[in-house]
Amino acid sequence: MAASLGPAGGGGAGAAHGSGPSGFAFDSGLEIKTRSVEQTLLPLVSQITTLINHKDNTKKSDKTLQAIQRVGQAVNLAVGRFVKVGEAIADENWDLKEEIKIACIEAKQAGETIAALTDVSSLNRPESDGQITIFTDKTGVIKAARLLLSSVTRVLLLADRVVIKQIIRSRNKVLATMERLEKVNSFQEFVQIFSQFGNEMVEFAHLTGDRQNDLKDEKKKAKMAAARSVLEKCTMMLLTASKTCLRHPNCESAHKNKEGVFDRMKVALDKVIEIVTECKPNGENDISSISIFTGIKEFKMNIETLRENLYFQSKETLSAMLEALLERTEDFTDCAYTSHEHRERILELSAQARTELQQLISVWIQAQSRKTKSIAEELELTILKISHNLNELKKELHSTAAQLAADLLKYHADHVVLKALKLTGVEGNLEGLAEYACKLSEQKERLIETCRLLRHVSGTEPLEITCLHAEETFQVTGQQIISAAETLTLHPSSKIAKENLDVFCEAWESQISDMSILLREINDVFEGRRGEKYGYLSLPKPMKNSANLRSLKADKPDSEEQAKIAKLGLKLGLLTSDANCEIEKWEDQENEMVLSGRNMSSMAYSLYLFTRGEGPLKTYQDLIHQLELKDDDKLMLLLEINKFVPLCHQLQTIIKTPLQNQVFLKVDKCITKARSMMAVLVQLLSLCCKLLKKVR
Repeated sequence: MAASLGPAGGGGAGAAHGSGPSGFAFDSGLEIKTRSVEQTLLPLVSQITTLINHKDNTKKSDKTLQAIQRVGQAVNLAVGRFVKVGEAIADENWDLKEEIKIACIEAKQAGETIAALTDVSSLNRPESDGQITIFTDKTGVIKAARLLLSSVTRVLLLADRVVIKQIIRSRNKVLATMERLEKVNSFQEFVQIFSQFGNEMVEFAHLTGDRQNDLKDEKKKAKMAAARSVLEKCTMMLLTASKTCLRHPNCESAHKNKEGVFDRMKVALDKVIEIVTECKPNGENDISSISIFTGIKEFKMNIETLRENLYFQSKETLSAMLEALLERTEDFTDCAYTSHEHRERILELSAQARTELQQLISVWIQAQSRKTKSIAEELELTILKISHNLNELKKELHSTAAQLAADLLKYHADHVVLKALKLTGVEGNLEGLAEYACKLSEQKERLIETCRLLRHVSGTEPLEITCLHAEETFQVTGQQIISAAETLTLHPSSKIAKENLDVFCEAWESQISDMSILLREINDVFEGRRGEKYGYLSLPKPMKNSANLRSLKADKPDSEEQAKIAKLGLKLGLLTSDANCEIEKWEDQENEMVLSGRNMSSMAYSLYLFTRGEGPLKTYQDLIHQLELKDDDKLMLLLEINKFVPLCHQLQTIIKTPLQNQVFLKVDKCITKARSMMAVLVQLLSLCCKLLKKVR
């Protein structure tokens, strides 16, 4: 009976939009409440299983009876906590209130029934005769357990709908504010609206981040990660691109640059909604159809079915599959950068695959009419031969793509073209701009082509999606760098135009860095090292004098930690932008308050880049050294406002606290504390600027 309950409780919640039964995020304090769903549901299921699997012939000792009663009471208490969470969700979502309330009532009734049936502590007493318990009505417990799991699943499915609605509402708020930002004409108005936009983007980032973590489908998770990455990076681009347009309202290239950012953000916002609602636009192609490795995998599965069924498919179908697969190898053989040796080997293996398929078809036809052992053995041999050939083709294609990518990344590691574009911009050199814009376009096309080849050999759907994201990023960012460089060249003395070009160049450099990580991950999958941890684990093995940070040699964040601190970093990056906006309002840019604020803003921006895996700070050690404020900077800030006193002391205390193998926790606290300090700084700069104007 226990086994029959599994599907009712185990799969129902997870079926909704690919999410599991935990980790929902809600406004108005419900995020914290719903986090307890996981803590109540998991022990609940295990406790019910314990009850259902209870054997009838178990000896009714006092110890056994007490254990049964404790389980029943624990189930009832867990249901009570769960019902409170459900009722809180219902109270804040009137459109679903009735459905959730009914499910909660059913869950509560089922929990009380289970508690009553497991009240067996008095069974060894004479007066207990006639009492209905788990021993006399096991069917009743099973029915109550099924009702409980069914009602809990319904609550979770309804809660999932609430999450989706929240994400859609949050997206709509962001879009509405973006429309206002597009039409703004004054810098003062822009600062006010952008501040609101930043808060809305942070809310959207939290909601979608929680959703991404809950997704069980790795393909959807990769798509969500790509869309959220676009939104995060474009938020910073939108700031500088919009400011450039406001500073140079008649500059066509500045408007083109800004429009590109807005357009890309809108596409990314729509992509998030497609993922959470599972609504695909008409005509969307399945990305797996363009991957050679996926084609090889499907082809091999089809020929291997011949071992069990000679009539499973037609010969024409197999021939068409192989031709479609080999046609895609033309992306490699037609590539101008593929070496002669690689090209010849790919063509040779492709021709060999066609020949071996014809041999397989010939033996296959014979096997259908002659059921002999020798024919069966010959069929097995031809299947093995063509499988081996396709494996060799995979190796050659992977080697070709990986070598091209590695060479390209090495060649562009110093970003010569970007540096030249920046220089021609500040010099106002239009001829130089044309020359280096052409070189960047060539570099962009080569990077896109290489990403396309990597997509063919990536080996998993999530990596295919990451390759596609890289293609799109190089395509869009390349054009935006050129428009930003053109604006600077036309206005060589413009600080904001220079800052804008720097932001887009940083995005390009960031994608180059991401591409090197992508290449490593593709190599790992191909070589069977998928999921392997590298030597820079964040929690090092115990060592002598490990309390001292300087004793750490490998202390970079791993992928899981990077994802956690990235969420902290987004708000920090926006606060840095707010601080810079406040600094620009000061007439005296050499004021000591401004200089100190700018230093702190620069420090915070370095932290923000660290949370994205970019910038000069590479390790936890670098980050903590960065946070060790110099005495003169700290003193200047402490004199201005008392709020900084506890924050500075707390930050320095965290820095000086021994690690004790908790380095990630320490960094997490540092970033959080720095974020609080930046929030105070933004208010402080605004207040001091107003006071200074009043004094004058």
